[in-house]
Amino acid sequence: MGKKHIAMFISTLNKGGSERVLVNLAEYFYSRGYRVTIVTQYRAENEYRISRGIRRVFSELPEDEIGENRIANFAGRFLRLRGIWKKERPDLILSFIGKNNMMALLTSRMLRIPVVISVRGEPKEEYYSAALRLAARVLFPLADGIVLQSRGSRKFFGPAVRKKAVILPNSIHPAFMRKPYEGEREKRIVAVGRVDANKNHRMIIKAFAALAEKYPEYELVIYGEGELRQDLIRQAAEMGLADRVHLPGSISDVAEAIYKASVFVLSSNSEGMPNTLIEAMALGLPCISTDCPCGGPAELISHGKNGLLTEVDNWKELKENLQKILKDQECAEKLGRNAAKIQKKLNPDLINKKWEAYFCQTMGK
Repeated sequence: MGKKHIAMFISTLNKGGSERVLVNLAEYFYSRGYRVTIVTQYRAENEYRISRGIRRVFSELPEDEIGENRIANFAGRFLRLRGIWKKERPDLILSFIGKNNMMALLTSRMLRIPVVISVRGEPKEEYYSAALRLAARVLFPLADGIVLQSRGSRKFFGPAVRKKAVILPNSIHPAFMRKPYEGEREKRIVAVGRVDANKNHRMIIKAFAALAEKYPEYELVIYGEGELRQDLIRQAAEMGLADRVHLPGSISDVAEAIYKASVFVLSSNSEGMPNTLIEAMALGLPCISTDCPCGGPAELISHGKNGLLTEVDNWKELKENLQKILKDQECAEKLGRNAAKIQKKLNPDLINKKWEAYFCQTMGK
């Protein structure tokens, strides 16, 4: 008997952390001989590429079928997605993020297809309203499998979900599995991620501005696209740092761009298990991260040993942590050396096999 058919459901393949994890999983299972179908609502402008052998199906209604009646639109989307499951008949459905998890569970009822749902971010943010939290409490116990990213995220859910849930970490993308840089590091502080309010890059700019005069040879580079990019460029200019704070947008080879940097900073208000932090640590960069509520960064960083943690939205503490690294080369080298040990813990071969074993167990039920 051949390999099983796995369908993966997410809104788009737009360049973001959750989308990247899903694409990485799709590529892994495809390389292992599984049939893989990715179901998205629509195609976004800036998406991850997938192998030609991985099928792509769209669940959004055609424009001429979308009306002003929201209930009718929901019913149409519901029936269209259920029709996809009926036609594709996958052996397992994996769903990522928020309302997608609800839709996957509802549209696959009575079809005898195992469904694994995954909460990718801070649960309080992903299920932000009373209605969504109630729906999660009612629907999640119906899932055949539930994947969470951190121990802290378990606390958000009731006993029925906690009992069923497993924690499966994100693997390191192969591009970041390389020997840490050992030469003199470039005088750059770097950040990577969508340029939006949650990523709170303003916090990094404020901290950098407070140190700019003391460390005139350093620059700050924030890689990523988002609605606040032009606002941050203006903020830097108003602080007199237009020539030292750069926002070049999205780039194709993040690993190469940040490989020789002096410091990596994650400044988010909330995160699940941040890929960018995992990848920067794997490269051996000295890393600073906000201590986000559900505990993802704190499960990666042991403060003072393999990185530094900073209180959320506390730019003054971030400034102090940046200064610790910039002024103390021995400290910076120790943090980077210990951070790189994450390569062993989150090796893609190891982690992907855990996902595969979990899927096989779920399908076997």
